Amino acid sequence: MAHERATFGAGCFWGVEVTFRNVPGVADAIAGYSGGTTERPTYEEVCRHGTGHAEVVDVTFDPERVSYEQLLDVFFTSHDPTQLNRQGPDVGDQYRSVIFTHGDAQQRVAEAVRDRWQASGRYRKPIVTRIEPAQPFWPAEDYHQRYLEKRGLASCHV
Repeated sequence: MAHERATFGAGCFWGVEVTFRNVPGVADAIAGYSGGTTERPTYEEVCRHGTGHAEVVDVTFDPERVSYEQLLDVFFTSHDPTQLNRQGPDVGDQYRSVIFTHGDAQQRVAEAVRDRWQASGRYRKPIVTRIEPAQPFWPAEDYHQRYLEKRGLASCHV
């Protein structure tokens, strides 16, 4: 069976990339930008908040080894989906919690999983994760790819 794509924004893409790259069944995870209006945005442009892009990770996965629903569970447990336009010390709309869906089936599953996590009681505040149809994905600059791995780090968290 062919690989599928999933695109997630959950704060700084360095940690998100490592998280998904370590999931069995994920073939690749690429840091980049999506959800904005500028073609081929740069990191500096995204950080100036003029493009509307989120830092995201584009995940290629084998659905016979890991389901989209399982990837969504990783997404919801690896960041705080109740924080609007931030994750921890990183503040700005580029750090928003967002799921870019590739087709109607992913849209339905993402909404159902979000609702399940909201009802689970794990989060005291409402989940603010946006679920939107996939928009063009622009890979981030080479120095952002495997950023933590190149530095011998397992995560961004202190």
